[in-house]
Amino acid sequence: MITATRSAAADAAELYDALSALVRVYQFRDRDRICCHDVSVTQCYAMEALLKIGPCSLNALAAELYLDKSTASRVVTVLERKGYVSRRSDPDDARAMRLDITPAGRRLHDRIRTEMVAEQAAMIDDLGPAVRQGAVVLLRRLSASAAARSGLEPGVGCATGHCA
Repeated sequence: MITATRSAAADAAELYDALSALVRVYQFRDRDRICCHDVSVTQCYAMEALLKIGPCSLNALAAELYLDKSTASRVVTVLERKGYVSRRSDPDDARAMRLDITPAGRRLHDRIRTEMVAEQAAMIDDLGPAVRQGAVVLLRRLSASAAARSGLEPGVGCATGHCA
């Protein structure tokens, strides 16, 4: 129920509870749906990031995932072993490596994404277009605000050193 006398603190507490519940459900849902494809949620996020930003260095991927370099390296090593990610010499710096998603990695990511989007479609099917679009705007704004308040910005990585 919406009332004019509610405080921002009360609304913030309810938002915290609602988002915490949503994050918990999504973490378990993602783990259960993605892991049946023989990759972890983090590995799936890494493939998604490589599709989003294109071939990049390990440092750039780690920053995009808000992970430290050693954690990102372990994720990439497993994906490379499974044939989903490749490492190639950087044409601009012979000492550096470029990471890229392989065709098999792209197919796997697309299959997982298709399943997840279909599930989302079923979840929001009974909501009107304005509510669906408003939810997307709200979630993007909350995500950007949370990242900024945490000292994180998309593509910058972990500001505190406690992100792994």
